[in-house]
Amino acid sequence: MGRILAIDYGKKRTGIAVTDPMKIIASGLCTVATYELNKWLEEYIVSEDVETIVIGEPKQMDYTDSELGGVINAFAKALQVKYPNIKIERMDERFTSKMAFQTMIDSGLNKKQRRNKALVDEIAATIILQSYMDRIR
Repeated sequence: MGRILAIDYGKKRTGIAVTDPMKIIASGLCTVATYELNKWLEEYIVSEDVETIVIGEPKQMDYTDSELGGVINAFAKALQVKYPNIKIERMDERFTSKMAFQTMIDSGLNKKQRRNKALVDEIAATIILQSYMDRIR
């Protein structure tokens, strides 16, 4: 059984989350510098059985693409070409960064810890993944 990998794509950093092989639990994995993302994915996909990649789809409140929409669409298409045996899915990511920040507050992290933008991106990827898992169940 393959894992589901979620990507919260950003200009500088990209948050990554993954399921366990049974696809029961969504967990934050890491944050990768966006310019290193393709190399990181190549290495990860070789070492782990990835069945699906879920990419956050940034939309404005009126459902139009956000500033990064075109870049992320091109990224998703390139992944589909490079990995034809892996299903590429999109998931609405509106409010995930705000939800991630609130999760950090609720978890009792102090202000200094909450300034860790890499952690916010990783938690946002986990929220995207959990939302996707809830949708397909």
